[in-house]
Amino acid sequence: MNESSNTTNRCQADIANILIEALPYIQRFHGTTVVIKYGGNAMIDDALKTSFARDVVMMKLVGINPVVVHGGGPQISQALDRMGKSTEFVDGLRVTDKETMDTVEMVLGGLVNNEIVSLINSQGGKAVGLSGKDGDMIRAEKIIITKAAVNDQPSEIIDIGHVGKVSSVDANVVDAMQSQGFIPVVAPLGVGEDGMTYNINADTVAGALASVLEAEKLVLMTNTPGVLDSSGNLLTGLNSSEIAKLIEDKVIVGGMLPKINCGLDAVNTGVKSAHIIDGRVDHALLLEIFTDTGVGTLISS
Repeated sequence: MNESSNTTNRCQADIANILIEALPYIQRFHGTTVVIKYGGNAMIDDALKTSFARDVVMMKLVGINPVVVHGGGPQISQALDRMGKSTEFVDGLRVTDKETMDTVEMVLGGLVNNEIVSLINSQGGKAVGLSGKDGDMIRAEKIIITKAAVNDQPSEIIDIGHVGKVSSVDANVVDAMQSQGFIPVVAPLGVGEDGMTYNINADTVAGALASVLEAEKLVLMTNTPGVLDSSGNLLTGLNSSEIAKLIEDKVIVGGMLPKINCGLDAVNTGVKSAHIIDGRVDHALLLEIFTDTGVGTLISS
């Protein structure tokens, strides 16, 4: 047998081993729901966008029910820049007046949502675009920021406009789409008791939706490898007590804090596990769900 034949046989064996490794995960998760927060580089890089869409279609074909919740901050900023409208942030939240909210809704519920739906459909899936307003899915509560008193200055209440948090979720419209074999793609918009539309953090929407759907998994795609220890090493698995210690020791800080808290909230309200994964890795979803090693941090209760 020549060297070329040996190489071919090794490649074939590797492929077979990968399929065998995936089999127990396919069996275990068949019929379950996985909610995916889609964002970061995976939403921008063309190759990663295609990789993501193929992963979602593959999940559906092997009997898993993926639900995609997407962000769109960079796209909103680009649209506002083109309009010549400046953007102001308070505590990391975009100040959103009526004109800005109109643009946010156009970008999230229109341009970005339609692009993701088209991308999944182009890979053989059957995706349907939704916003949190459809079927009264997401009820929102307006966020008010209070600045504490400093020195002689009194405390200050800051109104940042149409920025909300989830107050309740009715997932009937998502259930209906799933029962018909569709892949729901959800824009993170909600409606308040005042009838106004609110922009909501996509991680928060994904976590709340995962809890109501009693999802097997919540997957948050990021631009980092996952949760890192003080030496920069990836922590592949964490529970609530370990996370509390890492937060106390200020190992988990900054932008990772809200993601880790979102994952914790999910697993404490019925979701089996949450995953913070590196969306910059090709086929990150499949690697995290169907392999032993994964590509991120798994959070359990």
